[in-house]
Amino acid sequence: MPGPEIILTSDGSHTLFMEAMDETYHSVNGAIAESELVYIGNGFRSLMGLAEISILEIGFGTGLNCLLTALEAERLKILTHYFTIEKFPLPAETLCLLNYPKMTGERGKELFGKIHEAPWGARFPVSPWLYLKKVEADVLYFDWSDIPGFNLVYFDAFAPDKQPEIWDPGLFDQIYSLLSKGGIFVTYCAKGSVRRALVKTGFSVERLPGPKGKREMLRGLKN
Repeated sequence: MPGPEIILTSDGSHTLFMEAMDETYHSVNGAIAESELVYIGNGFRSLMGLAEISILEIGFGTGLNCLLTALEAERLKILTHYFTIEKFPLPAETLCLLNYPKMTGERGKELFGKIHEAPWGARFPVSPWLYLKKVEADVLYFDWSDIPGFNLVYFDAFAPDKQPEIWDPGLFDQIYSLLSKGGIFVTYCAKGSVRRALVKTGFSVERLPGPKGKREMLRGLKN
């Protein structure tokens, strides 16, 4: 099977196109812009009053969300613990061609390198402000029994029509149980069935303005 194709999005940053799924990893209207709005602006910065933040990411992908989080954690001086699950890690030869280091400056280049040098399955200090653990696993069969709680969830799986099994209410229930009170769930997806499933799980859900090309996104709060 051919590997993913690198394509340029409208903000000048790269994303990947998976021909087999007819799907991109990020918005073609701006990969960095989407991640910055959905996960950093409406996720991480919503908890900036905390001295320490623990993040669960579903779908590590290119590592873009982790890179922008590492930069923001350093800027705000918030100690951040980042736990991410990815079923199909991308090959190094693809990752090294992405232009995120060029788009995020010298410090971004350093952090991007450390993020992808980090060994899978082990906690790794990307910076003094971000500790990363990448796990190669199928999230639907993952054993959560020894996993500590989180303040924030980045839900960045492929779209529900491409990967419907990941958007299962049972997984939302598990995530909800791991979130601390006041914890936040953010996703680019604003599909009605996803919103209803989150509400049924127990989240207070709000629709927020989405990134360019997408009217809305969803943010859930555990009351």
